[in-house]
Amino acid sequence: MVRNQSKPSISIVICTFNRADLLHLTLDSILALEDLDQAEILIVDNNSTDHTRDVAHTFIQRYLGILRVHYVFEQKQGLSAARNSGIEQAQGDIVAFLDDDAIPCKVWIRTMLTTFGEQLEVEAMGGRIRPNFESERPEWLIKGLEMPYTIVDLGPKKQEYPVTLHPFGANMAIRKSFLVAHYFPTHLGRIGNMLLSGEESWLFEQMKKQRKVILYHPDMIVDHFIPDSRLTQEWIKKRYYYQGVTNGSMHKGNVAKLILLGKVAAKVVYIAGEALCARSAGKKLLVACRMESIRGTLDTMRKRNNMQLTR
Repeated sequence: MVRNQSKPSISIVICTFNRADLLHLTLDSILALEDLDQAEILIVDNNSTDHTRDVAHTFIQRYLGILRVHYVFEQKQGLSAARNSGIEQAQGDIVAFLDDDAIPCKVWIRTMLTTFGEQLEVEAMGGRIRPNFESERPEWLIKGLEMPYTIVDLGPKKQEYPVTLHPFGANMAIRKSFLVAHYFPTHLGRIGNMLLSGEESWLFEQMKKQRKVILYHPDMIVDHFIPDSRLTQEWIKKRYYYQGVTNGSMHKGNVAKLILLGKVAAKVVYIAGEALCARSAGKKLLVACRMESIRGTLDTMRKRNNMQLTR
């Protein structure tokens, strides 16, 4: 295979932080993809302290002159900052984001290029994200708890995402022309080991406001690794708490705060009703997780109010 010197059609951005061994597996999996000659790979190292740099440079040297692979170091901690660096360096008209612990299917690139090429109205797309559990799926992991683990399957047909959903960063592609006008907000999203989120929701909300088409494609598949360390009830409760922190951080201004408090009050009533009907361990855990989300929201709003009062 001879290196294609022309401009790549698609840029695959893999942001990584201290998961060198998983990154190694992801990079090797890319070699099996069809239409790889139309892509470039950007490995964005978000200030890792393990052997991520060695893994990246070994891969680059091994396929020098064969693949278009580039190493990008982003010192500012945070997934949003890393993604923004990838966007800035990307040469393709399509930017595809792949987690450092995700394995794409063989037709991953072809599905994206064909869809964007044939459906010019599509601004972004995502697909199925199948769980790859390190050991086995816990009995308490019911359908209602799948989203925090980015387990996604909207069925066998292409469709626009429902209004309450959007693609996840483990498996999403966006036209670069949109991204350069809407970089990911760096105050949201994972920062080191903090489980903040919301940066993807913010981005796709801007897209929805402009009435852009966001497409789900069932053939755009990745297998996403879920380690045992996350398959605990303590972890999922923490994940929900930080989702609440994210919600509290995204609402500014007195009117927005009042609207948020109204939503929180409505959620409390709804969750109270759910609690009365919860019988299984999974449903009881879901109730506890939703309450943790509310606690995270209220804690964040309280802290922000205290900061304003002390100024």
